[in-house]
Amino acid sequence: QVQLVESGGGLVQAGGSLRLSCAASGRTFSMYPMGWFRQAPGKEREFVAAISWSAGSISYADSVKGRFTISRDNAKNTVYLQMNSLKPEDTAVYYCAVDARYKYGSPTTYLPAYDYWGQGTQVTVSS
Repeated sequence: QVQLVESGGGLVQAGGSLRLSCAASGRTFSMYPMGWFRQAPGKEREFVAAISWSAGSISYADSVKGRFTISRDNAKNTVYLQMNSLKPEDTAVYYCAVDARYKYGSPTTYLPAYDYWGQGTQVTVSS
């Protein structure tokens, strides 16, 4: 049974930092792109960042470029999201996901491409 478990969310003041982790189990995803998405109350889920299997290709939403960094540790089957200079508008539930369509595929911002999802972790940024 495949599971993606996010952790590291919480309450932080504007300007602060958090590091999210997403550990996968039940299957090895080292050869597949992984991504982070977020969903704020009353809004649709949106792309945040994605990373190729080798970390050679990375993509960010414009709203987080220069502040967030995605990385992965294939030996641990884990993807991370380092979030710096957090803003109140970053408040959302953050989800990690795996695009398991093609081995060695490029990361995509296209939400329906992702097959496996975590349960989400809440990030709240106070002003």
